[in-house]
Amino acid sequence: MLRYDNIEFLYLLALIPLLIIGIIMYSKWQKNSILKFGDINLLNQLMQSHSIFRKKIKNTLFVLAITFLIVGLSNPQVGTKMEEVKREGVDLMIAIDLSYSMMAQDIKPNRLERAKQAISRLIDKLEGDRIGLVVFAGEAYVQLPITTDYSAAKLFLSTVNTSIIPTQGTKIANAIDLCSKSFDKENAQSKAIIIITDGETHDEEAIESAKKAKEEGIYIHTLGMGLTKGGPIPIYNKYGSTSEFRKDREGNVIITKLNESMLEEIALAGEGTYIRANNSKSGLSSLFEEINKMEKKEIGTMIFTNYKDRFQIFIGISLVLLILNLFFLERKNNIKSKINLFK
Repeated sequence: MLRYDNIEFLYLLALIPLLIIGIIMYSKWQKNSILKFGDINLLNQLMQSHSIFRKKIKNTLFVLAITFLIVGLSNPQVGTKMEEVKREGVDLMIAIDLSYSMMAQDIKPNRLERAKQAISRLIDKLEGDRIGLVVFAGEAYVQLPITTDYSAAKLFLSTVNTSIIPTQGTKIANAIDLCSKSFDKENAQSKAIIIITDGETHDEEAIESAKKAKEEGIYIHTLGMGLTKGGPIPIYNKYGSTSEFRKDREGNVIITKLNESMLEEIALAGEGTYIRANNSKSGLSSLFEEINKMEKKEIGTMIFTNYKDRFQIFIGISLVLLILNLFFLERKNNIKSKINLFK
């Protein structure tokens, strides 16, 4: 089993392509600057010892060294021992709405970001409970199967955005059905689904799905994201700023409003609780109190309990590559001295 003690450092790997592009651009600038000094043939005679191939090797060593350094800073850990750990908890599936209306900014910074912040805080409070994540709009998908790995839950949560679901809409019934199927029906754990949405739909099937889930012993809670007065749906440009708002076919700006009545009906059918989020509170604290009231039963989970650090290996490789880069010369050896600089 592999995990990362400081997984946030892995985000720095996104800078590696930028580093490579920077090296390529610098090499081109350097070449153009040299060409300004005179004729190509003359420069080749004066710089016969220079090797483009060796320079590429030095750049490759440097890039690899930085890559291994970043991985080392994240401290990879390898699990060496598995044990069955007994814990008490409940099974939770969280379904988060990724329709475009969740980008409305009536709740700051917007409905979706506020929902993600609330879920992250909920994960921090969990002890022994298992959690899974479903995302939905016009269709529903399992983003994270039910697990006790809270670090993985936060990592998957951070990747959630409206672009990962191709079909727009708000099919709450699909989300409830998929959440229900994601539970292990053979265990006796208390089970609950938390639907986080603005409820901007008239999905009557959602109420029937909630009733069906309750018949299987699954409680349905709903968290309304948004305000009753609503707000426009922003369209972001490639720079991440709002350029305009979504409009209907007549050219009018669409105002998306929280559909409380629908969410209240779903919660009622699922014998759960409906709570509305606003700019002062997310509402998940109240839901967490409801979850704590549920009967918690013992869960037996096979997990790795003994992890060994492996950062030394990656840091060591990085240092070796940096030393090689330092002593590896760009000059050709005598055998290759006749190769031209600008071939």
